[in-house]
Amino acid sequence: MSKDAVGGVAPLPVSGTMHTIPARRLIQHPKEWSEFVPIVCSGWAMSSIALPDGRRQVISFLLPGDIVSIGSLLAPLSGHTVEAITEVTYRKFKRQEIKELLFGRSDLLERLFTLWNEAKARADQLALDLGRRRADERIARLILRLSEKVAKRSLVRTQTFDFPLRQRHIADATGLTPVHVSKILGELQRAGMIEINGRSLTILNGSELQRVADWR
Repeated sequence: MSKDAVGGVAPLPVSGTMHTIPARRLIQHPKEWSEFVPIVCSGWAMSSIALPDGRRQVISFLLPGDIVSIGSLLAPLSGHTVEAITEVTYRKFKRQEIKELLFGRSDLLERLFTLWNEAKARADQLALDLGRRRADERIARLILRLSEKVAKRSLVRTQTFDFPLRQRHIADATGLTPVHVSKILGELQRAGMIEINGRSLTILNGSELQRVADWR
């Protein structure tokens, strides 16, 4: 994928500045006003919302081609914290240039609407997962969603894919504790559904994992 592609589509015909930051550094602060729209070029990042006491909810994990916040396309304040999970390289585009491009290109504007609808669908699904699904369902669904996302970005050709997430990341994404996450991951591995080896995850029994996830 081109480093300037957005969500798996063609590169943007506008210039931008490249930046590289190490893991655990912020790409975007929730209260930071900015005239730029960052797009991930390499590495993994996450978008989250935090409570005053430090507890947070991960809204999405960001891969190459992802806009760090769809809202940043139209507004200077996203309200989300975007943090690098691994070393991340991203490109910052001026919002005004992006807006002019979008409103001058119907194909890109249509793609923006698609991205917005996808973000809303993910938010709806997250609310359902957190409110009604069991812990094993939440984690199984997260693994399957990430596997699909990585595959769509042509970053994987087998059932093994890069998986740099730690238990705290999964806990913050699923509304569980790290201890509970460790327990569920152990159960999934002992049942022969997945295997985690360092920074990679292999789906060994996709049909059984889908059954646990109530994947439809």
